[in-house]
Amino acid sequence: MVDDKSVMAVVRAARPSFRNIQDKIAFAVHASFLASGYVLTATGPSAFSDTALSSPSTDEVGMDQWNELDDEYAFVYTNPDTGSKKVLVKCLAMDDKLLVDALADGASEPVHLEISVEDFAGENGGTNYSAQYKNLAELVKKLDTEVLSKLDESSLPSSSNNASSLETSETRSDISTGVPIGGRSSPETHPTGIIYPPINPSGGSDLFPGPGAGMYPTRGAFGAGGSMLVGPNDPRWFGGIAGDPGFPGGLSSVPPGARFDPYGPPGVPGFEPNRFARGPRRPGSGPHPDLQPFGGDSDFI
Repeated sequence: MVDDKSVMAVVRAARPSFRNIQDKIAFAVHASFLASGYVLTATGPSAFSDTALSSPSTDEVGMDQWNELDDEYAFVYTNPDTGSKKVLVKCLAMDDKLLVDALADGASEPVHLEISVEDFAGENGGTNYSAQYKNLAELVKKLDTEVLSKLDESSLPSSSNNASSLETSETRSDISTGVPIGGRSSPETHPTGIIYPPINPSGGSDLFPGPGAGMYPTRGAFGAGGSMLVGPNDPRWFGGIAGDPGFPGGLSSVPPGARFDPYGPPGVPGFEPNRFARGPRRPGSGPHPDLQPFGGDSDFI
């Protein structure tokens, strides 16, 4: 963590010449980077080139021409502590503000900070650099919190990306073994010591073509009764075993515990809920009602 004493030490060692108060704050930004362990590799016009970040050169340079341009400053750094990844810092003087943008090589967005110049630039103190600044500790804290710390975070691997990759890998593993997500993928050991192969759960026919190797087969079609593939003859439209409705213990198409909104005025004959329940289709009774306009011999599905 950088502090105002180390930043002032860098300023005194460099002994820069300031043209205006914007120069003072821009140099304080530069001194904060040096005090944090960064190495300057380009400044001035060369730091504004299109190849400033992509240049392979990591040689340390001096401060020549750092404030040659009017109202704008640029610095390129490397940080040996983070693998020498380059960072481009640009400062733009606008009215009473100095706009600071720092972009690390490979980052998608820059780090941004607005500095009120008059809050931190002191009167002209000649060679007394302590008098050139005021509230320097607050300025350095702003730079450390809003710029330097965020650049350090961007150079670390993203834990969320790692977690996402791990989750994707586990999901692919489940699919490759042919076991629906949430299903039991390992054999079960009976108390007698007999090992039973897992039974593939239902409800996966739209995800998996069939049960995995070493599993007991299921009755009926694989995955029937729980997938999102629902056709006109799906058993879920009709009564279950021994004439029970599709949802045990309730009305057809009304899940247990669901709130039932009447189709019409309660207690009025002809509006009973069972009156609107579709009965099971009998073999040879014709096409599904949704397909009747196409005729019985239609190939439309």
